[in-house]
Amino acid sequence: MTQAEIKLCSLLLEEHFGEIVDSVGVYLLKTGNQPLRIIANETSTSLDQVKKALCVLIQHNLANFQLNKRGFVEYGAHCNHVLRILRYPRYIYTAKTLYGDTGELVVEELLLNGKMTMSTAVKKVADRLTETLEDGKTMDYSDVSNTFVRLVDTHFVQRCPQTPEVEEGSQGPPPPAPTLVVNDKDMYTVPKLSMIGKGKRRRSEEGDDPHEQKAKRQKTGTEAKEISPDDGIYWQVNIDRFHQHFRDQAIISAVANRMDQTSSEIVRTMLRMSEVTTSSNAPYTQPLSSNEIFRSLPAGYNISKQVLDQYLSLLADDPLEFVGRSGDSGGGMFVINLHKALTSLASATLESVVQERFGSRCARIFRLLLRKRHLEQKQVEDFAMVPAKEAKDMLYKMLSENLVGLQEIPKTPDHAPSRTFYLYTVNTLSAARMLLNRCYKTVANLIERRQFETKENKRLLEKSQRIEAILASMQATGAEEAQLQEIEEMITAPERQQLETLKRNVNRMDASENQVDETIFILESYVDTTKTKV
Repeated sequence: MTQAEIKLCSLLLEEHFGEIVDSVGVYLLKTGNQPLRIIANETSTSLDQVKKALCVLIQHNLANFQLNKRGFVEYGAHCNHVLRILRYPRYIYTAKTLYGDTGELVVEELLLNGKMTMSTAVKKVADRLTETLEDGKTMDYSDVSNTFVRLVDTHFVQRCPQTPEVEEGSQGPPPPAPTLVVNDKDMYTVPKLSMIGKGKRRRSEEGDDPHEQKAKRQKTGTEAKEISPDDGIYWQVNIDRFHQHFRDQAIISAVANRMDQTSSEIVRTMLRMSEVTTSSNAPYTQPLSSNEIFRSLPAGYNISKQVLDQYLSLLADDPLEFVGRSGDSGGGMFVINLHKALTSLASATLESVVQERFGSRCARIFRLLLRKRHLEQKQVEDFAMVPAKEAKDMLYKMLSENLVGLQEIPKTPDHAPSRTFYLYTVNTLSAARMLLNRCYKTVANLIERRQFETKENKRLLEKSQRIEAILASMQATGAEEAQLQEIEEMITAPERQQLETLKRNVNRMDASENQVDETIFILESYVDTTKTKV
C-alpha cells in the first residue's frame, strides 16, 4: 500500500465519517490487524469512541474482524473498499440508468447505510419517492419491492454474511468473535415478503402539543420493536458486479470505436448472456455458440445469421483479440478474452497519457515499443522515422518518467558497454502501477483543493444558505414579490459573483475527480486481472 493510497483513504474517511473514524481507519491501514486496546492507546482515543468508529467501519464494509490464534479479536481495514467511496456517485448513476429513480434510491440508501434489511430499504425509498410526487399521489411498497428484487436477480445487490443459527441443545459460552457465513444459493435469494402499503410524507410537528409529540415517539418506538419477517437478513451493494458492468461498457465502447455499432451490439449481447455466469475476475467469458448469440440479439436488430457469422469472424480475426474462437460446435463457439481487452484498454490509456504530456511523436515511439516489444535506439529512429537527436531526447524523457525501461543484453561476461545491446521496452504493468499512483495523488490534491475553496468561502456559503431558507419559508407562506426581492438583495452583486465562481470551480473539480476515477478503474482492473492470471 503506497503513501498516496493512505492519504486518499484518510481524506475520504474524514470527509464522510469524521476525524475519529479517520484516525482509527488510517491507523489500521498503516499497521494491519490490531486488537481493540492497542488501537485505543495508539490513536489516543477513548475505548468507547474506538468501538463506535469500528462499528461504523464494519457497518460500511470498510473493516473486518477475526479471531487471533491467541484467542483475542483483531480488527483490520480494507484500503480498496475505502477507495471505492470515490466511485459511489457512479454506482448510483448506473442504477438510475438501468432501473430508474427507484433503483437509484435503493442503491443510494444501501450505500449510505452500509447494510439494510429489505423491508427497511423499501419503506425508506417509498417515503422518499412519495416526497417528490405531487400532493395526493403516493409510491406503493410493491413497486419499490419489485425493483429491489430485479437488482438482486441481476446480482447488483447481494445478501450479507450472517452468524449461523445456534442449535438449542448446544452448551458453552459464545465465541469471542462470530463467524459470518453465507450460502452461495442464498446470496441472491429474496425472502417472500408481502409488502403492502404506500410511502408517507413527513408532516411538520411544530404546532403539536409536546405531550402529543412524546406519545407519538413512544408509539413509533413500540412499532419499531415489532419484528419484521425479514429481520436478520441484511443486504448490501455488490461492488464487484458494478465493476463488471463498468468493464463491459468500456469493452463495448472500445469495439464500437474500432469497428462499428453492429459489432459492439454483438459484443454487448455476448457479455449480457454471460454476465451472471462469469465471475468478475475471470480471464474469459463462458463459451457461446453462434446460434445462441443469434437468438439472443435484441429484437430491433434485423441482421441475418450469415451476416452475424461474418461479424464474429471479423471480431475473432482482429489483432486486438477481444473475441476468440473456442470451438466449432453450434455454428462456432466464441468467448470474449477479458484479460486481453483490459490490457488493450490500459495500453490505450498509457498511450493517451504519453501523447498529452510529451506530444504525438513520443506517442508514436511508445506505440512502436508496445508493438515490437524490444528495440535498440537506432531501430526506434528508423521505424518511427524520427531524427536521431529527437528520438534520443524523447526516449530519455520517457525513461526518466518510468514509462519505458532499458534492458541490457551483454555479448560477453564482462558487461563492457561496447559489447552490450541496450534495448528499450515498455513494461505495461509497472507503467500502469506508476500511473495509478499518480492518479491517487491527483484525486487527493483535487479533494484538498475543493475543501480549501469551501473553507475560504465558508461565511459566504452560510449566508447564502440562510437567505435561501428564508426565501423558501416566505414563498411557502405566500409572501409578496417585493418582500422576496428585498431578501434576495441581501446578497450583494460581488458576493453573488464570488458564489458563482466558487460553484463553477467546485463543479469542475468534482467532474475532474470522476474523470480521474474512470482512469483509475481501467488501470486497477488491468493490474488485478494480471495478478489473477499470474
